[in-house]
Amino acid sequence: MNESPSKKLRIGAVSYLNTKPLVYRLETLLPEAELVFDLPSRLASALADEELDVALVPVVELAAHPEWEIVSNACIGCRGPVLSVKLFFRTDPQSVRTLALDEGSRTSAVLAQVLLDELFGVRPQLMTLPAGCDPEQSDADAVLMIGDRAMQSDPSAYTEVWDLGDRWCRWAELPFVFAVWAARPKIGCQTISNALATARDEGCQHLTEIAQQQAAELGLSPDVVEEYFGRNLYFHLGEPQLQGCELFFERAFAQGLIPTIPRVTIDDCFIEH
Repeated sequence: MNESPSKKLRIGAVSYLNTKPLVYRLETLLPEAELVFDLPSRLASALADEELDVALVPVVELAAHPEWEIVSNACIGCRGPVLSVKLFFRTDPQSVRTLALDEGSRTSAVLAQVLLDELFGVRPQLMTLPAGCDPEQSDADAVLMIGDRAMQSDPSAYTEVWDLGDRWCRWAELPFVFAVWAARPKIGCQTISNALATARDEGCQHLTEIAQQQAAELGLSPDVVEEYFGRNLYFHLGEPQLQGCELFFERAFAQGLIPTIPRVTIDDCFIEH
């Protein structure tokens, strides 16, 4: 690392529930680091602006920043329904003309557009749903919500709801990756990689404890939160996940949604053999 010994490593983590198992005891494992929490989109911007050294960023951001290095085999992904990334429809999917995108989303925003185009040939006009804004304040035909508010939203006001993890996995027959740990050039090192993997591993061993801590804040039962961690999310970046990334990047590029197709190999991801 080319950082001054007196300068704290700045690590950005997503403020949503889905990240809690990834950062379990991370401050203890990396005592020299400063850990900050924010929306995925804002973390990506902060990493690009060199306000952060390492961040859990939307995987789609790798297309805009080929200089970033993946520094861990820990990730946020799914192999079926993900529960916290949903597209809410006020009309039939094939009739969607306007799409409101959660301000915190970047990967999910592209994923929603890829699936609408692939499944129905629909390319809607895009709108923004600001963080903290009630979805009812948007008159878009479809509304993308991610994170905790996607889990808490009442589906009864909509004609149809897609769980985008489920839709992708059934269409692509591959898992999906929403976010990866990325670092600015020359920041990544094995110490960081090991700490992030250890935090993930220990977090996965303490899902019951984490679920009990988080459930009350969200108004959910500990059992629902623990099932979300253990069944809906997948925290390991392996070969099937990279294949899913490759297909996602190919389709997004073909639709003009990303500027390049990122090349992510198994060696880049510190996969343990």
